[in-house]
Amino acid sequence: MTMANDPDKLAAWRREQRGVLIARREAIKPEQLLEWRKAMDSHLLRGFPGLRGVKLAICWPYRNEYDARHLAATLRRSGTEILLPVVVARATPLQFREWRPGVAMLKGALGIAYPKDTPLARPQVVLLPMVGFDAAGYRLGYGGGYFDRTLAALDPRPTVIGVVHELARMESIHPQPHDIPVDFVVTERGIYRRDGATLEFLAAPKPGELAPLSSPVCYANSPEIRRDDASKQ
Repeated sequence: MTMANDPDKLAAWRREQRGVLIARREAIKPEQLLEWRKAMDSHLLRGFPGLRGVKLAICWPYRNEYDARHLAATLRRSGTEILLPVVVARATPLQFREWRPGVAMLKGALGIAYPKDTPLARPQVVLLPMVGFDAAGYRLGYGGGYFDRTLAALDPRPTVIGVVHELARMESIHPQPHDIPVDFVVTERGIYRRDGATLEFLAAPKPGELAPLSSPVCYANSPEIRRDDASKQ
């Protein structure tokens, strides 16, 4: 029996890999983390012009993850509504609440902050932190399965952009039927898009460019980001 077909063996392997990757991430020096964060901010702003004006879910940074709050501050000035996930109960989909500077916050699962009582909303785009990512665009998370349940429950499904450092790349997470791949991955290196069953590296957008390809339709102006969904909220 292969590991992919042995749930106990796969779970143990994922726990081991998770520990290794988190330790690797936590060893990143602050100056390196800052440099990578600025590069990822730039890739997201230039490569995904459609992020301006949508409902965008981010995650409060945890254990040296990419810190999306700086990007969020920039996008809010362009009319983007920033949402944060909320754990409602174990083994249930997440909810999302509006976040803006000054709102009351509480500490939830893993001690991660979330808005106390702001309006609920449905994200059109999710910036999803990843403990690890593989060549097919699958995510290794923290093991709770919250985002997989959430993405499976959202209709229509939001565009999902994984945000992670290159050092977290894996050959495969040995995906299971419940695992949902992301649409894009952004690292300090640049932007990947999931084409078919594989991640394809596109490029790092250069200053003055909105996207590294000749047509920005490959990014946030594509059908995956549905601006007209806002009317259904």
